[in-house]
Amino acid sequence: MEGIFNQIDKIKPLYDMTYKVMLFICKLLLVADILITSIAVACRYIPFVTAPAWCEEIVLTLMAYMAVLSAALAIRRGAHIRMTALDSYLPKVVIKALDILNDVFVFGLALVMITVGWKYALKLGSMGSYTSVPFLSRFWLYFPIPVAGVAMVVFEIEAFYNHIKSIVIKEENK
Repeated sequence: MEGIFNQIDKIKPLYDMTYKVMLFICKLLLVADILITSIAVACRYIPFVTAPAWCEEIVLTLMAYMAVLSAALAIRRGAHIRMTALDSYLPKVVIKALDILNDVFVFGLALVMITVGWKYALKLGSMGSYTSVPFLSRFWLYFPIPVAGVAMVVFEIEAFYNHIKSIVIKEENK
């Protein structure tokens, strides 16, 4: 059985690449956010320069992207807040079962983010545009939700695989 897992483990670089791409996108968004905010603040104190009208809306959009994409990244690292106060009192099997149940719920949330987020992006996004950037559709404001949902699905599939692998290999070693 271990040979099957060794074959499937060859897909791990795909997960690593997905993680690195998402992390790189978050870094670019953060840099853009900092630059635009710095320009807007500097323009307040430079009397002959006015801040571009689009700064606030674009910064808020970039923050929305960073929030949901970084939440997807945290799923892969297992960095979300969780209750561990009772872990020392519960059997390892119960803790593992609760971890799997948690991953099932997060997977369900990711599917909802994809389906509902895409509908919102298409319907509400097509209804308007940014006030200060009229040529830019509101679609881009709602688009990070389904994108983050896809990333969450990818990382949850990896989490499920890791759970199955740990259970099967532990049982083989007994």
